[in-house]
Parts: sequence; C-alpha cells; structure tokens
Amino acid sequence: MLTISSCTANAGPTQTASATPLILTATLQPTLTAPPTETPLPPPPTPTVAPVEGISSTQLNVRAEPSTASAVLGIIPPNTNLQIIGKDPGGSWWQILYPAGRQEKGWVTAQYVTSGSPPEVPVIGGGEANPNDGNVAIVQQQLNVRSGPGADFNSVGTLNPQDVARLIGKDANGAWLQIEFAAGPDGKGWISAAFVQAKGVEGLPILTESGSVVGTGTPMNTPQPPTPTLVPAPVDGDSAQSPAVEVILSASGSRSFQYSGDVSSPDGDHEDWIQFTTLTQTTLLSFDCFGIAAPTLEVLQNNSSVQEVTCGEKVVINTTPGSIYLVHLESNSTDALQYARYILQVVAIP
Repeated sequence: MLTISSCTANAGPTQTASATPLILTATLQPTLTAPPTETPLPPPPTPTVAPVEGISSTQLNVRAEPSTASAVLGIIPPNTNLQIIGKDPGGSWWQILYPAGRQEKGWVTAQYVTSGSPPEVPVIGGGEANPNDGNVAIVQQQLNVRSGPGADFNSVGTLNPQDVARLIGKDANGAWLQIEFAAGPDGKGWISAAFVQAKGVEGLPILTESGSVVGTGTPMNTPQPPTPTLVPAPVDGDSAQSPAVEVILSASGSRSFQYSGDVSSPDGDHEDWIQFTTLTQTTLLSFDCFGIAAPTLEVLQNNSSVQEVTCGEKVVINTTPGSIYLVHLESNSTDALQYARYILQVVAIP
C-alpha cells in the first residue's frame, strides 16, 4: 500500500518544506524451491547361477556352440573337474566355465560328463535353437556334411542327432542347406534338408555350388525333400570286456551320470555296453528312446540278468555296494534297417 501524509506550517517566515522522499517497496513473489529429486536406485544385480561340479570321463572337445559343427576352442583331458552353468534345449550339451575360451565359456558333450546329481542349470540358447526362427536347423539323425549341395560331393564331417546347425543358404530347390561348419571349406558345409527340423527356409538366399547368391525365395514348384533314409549307427567297438564308459557312483561323490548313444541292425553298431559301480543299495535307471525301433536294455551282474528296462521307464533296482554292473543295449534284429537313439541316466540313491 502506498500512503501519502500532509501537515500545516505555523505562521512566520516562509520556509521551503523539504520533500519527503517517496519510497516504493516492491514485494517479490517467493521463489519456489523444487523438492529434491529422488535418486533412482541401481538396478538389482543379475542373478548368477551356481555352477554344478562335474568330471570328464574321457577327453573332450570344448566347442563354441552346442554342436559338432561348431569350432573347437580347446581340449579337456579325462578326469578333469568342470563347472557346469547351462545346457542346450535338447539336454545333450553342457555349457561350462572355460577361462581359456574367448568368452570364458564353452560347450561339451553331456554324455561324457559325470556329476554328483543331475545338474539343475538353465537352458541356454532356447530361442536360437527354435527351428521356427528359420536361422537354425536341429539335426534329427546322424548325417554327413558335404562340400557341396549333393550326395556326390565329398563328406567334410558329420553331425549328430540334436546338433544345432546355423543356416546360411540353400540350393535352388531347397533340398540342400548350407550351414556354418568349422571343419568345412571356408567354414561352411551342406546338409540334406530331409534330415533336419527347420522352418522359414524359404527366406534363405539361393546359392550356387561356389557360394554365389543368385536369388531369394524358393520357387512354387519346389519338389518335396526326399523321404529320409536311415543311416546305420557307427560302430564304436565296445563290448562286455571293454565297455564304452566305466563310472563309479557313490552317495558322497559322483551320484549320477548320463550317457547317450545309438544302435542299429542288421547293419551298423547293434549293441552298446556301459559299466557302473555303485556304493549304494538302490539305483535309479531312466531310459528314453528316439527312433523307429526301440532297443532292449538289460542290467547284468556277474553275467546274470538283474533287470530289464523298456523305453520311457524309470526303474529303481536293488544294488550291492561295491559290485560292478553292466548295462547291455541291443537293437532288435530284423531284415530291414532299424535305427534308434537313446539316453540313459543312472542315479545312485543314498
């Protein structure tokens, strides 16, 4: 508020009144202070997986990816302690800590690694191994990788069932697929589309034998891939006197192991032998099969039959601590070629 005051002068000499200075006071709006900004909390740490201890039962190749098509990072000797941190979608490969590798990780075949208990580790690469994304193919049975798109080209290696191959291209009719294959020329190879599970192949580039791109998209009149033909299981030379693996199980040490293999008849390897010694009174056997004809499985002790197990069964058997047991797997003999792949898991129950 502005206030003005006046006064009356007394009689007498005229005096010039001094002007009272006018002072204006401006009231400023209060400055608003912003409330302190709350400091965001750091993101929670990414959970880490506790490695599971394992032991190599034989010399192992450590690969960059869970496939025999992948590059070898190094070699692990037998009876080496491993730290398992993951597995592939098919359960045929373990991801391990491998400081010598580029990413300090690598992949080894699960069948040659024993562990105290079935490793409870996460599946690694499940999205990449999905055949629906069109970038990879899952191998259905053992097949040759060839230097060109046809059975008349030289074989540069083999792939095993459940291997994951990364696709690069295809031939003009889509019957042959080019893949990344470290052992092949220029790190590439060709496989028959009839023996793999893959979708989205129509989006791959069409390649010539020399690798030149000549187009994309498969013609509408593309012939269907040939009906898959069975390939005999490779002969591995094991026997009752010289089993494929010999494992000792105990309640305090290695409590389990997993072994996968294949048998066929009348050609190829018609039987497999696996030996284990248990230090517990009960043992669990889990037996799964994949193929046309399921093999038979028999557990032997001192050449006497202890238990027969059929595909898909989980059986607990009474075992004598310290005794040696043989698992005999045999393909059913027929005139036509029969092929089957199997996975056997043996667990010592305390």
